[in-house]
Amino acid sequence: MPRYKLTIEYDGTHFNGWQSQADRRAVQDALSAAIEGFCGEKVTVFGAGRTDSGVHALGQVAHIDLEKEAPPDKLRDAVNFHLKPHAVAVLAAEKVGEDFDARFSARRRHYSYRIINRRAPLTVDKDRAWLVHAPLDAGAMHEAGQVLIGKHDFTTFRSAHCQAKSPVKTMDEVSVSRYGEEIEIVCRARSFLHNQVRSIVGSLKQVGEGRWSAADMRRALEAADRAACGPVAPPQGLYLFQVDYE
Repeated sequence: MPRYKLTIEYDGTHFNGWQSQADRRAVQDALSAAIEGFCGEKVTVFGAGRTDSGVHALGQVAHIDLEKEAPPDKLRDAVNFHLKPHAVAVLAAEKVGEDFDARFSARRRHYSYRIINRRAPLTVDKDRAWLVHAPLDAGAMHEAGQVLIGKHDFTTFRSAHCQAKSPVKTMDEVSVSRYGEEIEIVCRARSFLHNQVRSIVGSLKQVGEGRWSAADMRRALEAADRAACGPVAPPQGLYLFQVDYE
């Protein structure tokens, strides 16, 4: 049974997240239906990350098993045809070995979060970034983010509904950069807890506004208490933009 790796882009605005839902309004459901429309096979689409409602992807990765082999380019184009009018696209398809698993073979996941820091409302970036009116100090936010680098108990930055067995994760990078009125926050790690990035971003905003310092961020981390987290950032600014494999 041939296995295929799919690299996928989607606008999560009108989806109830990646994971299949009873109302069929998940990205996983749209892909499964499109694949069935192409080849008539009911397949499960296994993703590298379960993005929440409203979260976007520029480089989500998934794998599928088909009964019949198909040229990867034909698979990509045919699935994209059947995905219409959903805001989902298969960027690339490639045949892989049966030991490849989109989730468990992943070595690193890359997320970015976009903040537009201005007074005027969003137009082009509506539902694609977080509008913050108060001036933010991106340098202070970056400094505070370095507190989170390394292996820590991230209970403070973990959703109460997180199903991970352990709150301990190793953060490889937390960087904050300003490009004009846009602030980009990049987080890289092998895996993340539920709502971890959005929780981190919400707390970094507290730093950017001068409400918290880097020392406050460290105290929040060391508290290992969800109550110590700043307000969680909204989903629309978050993007899964890359997944690395061997």
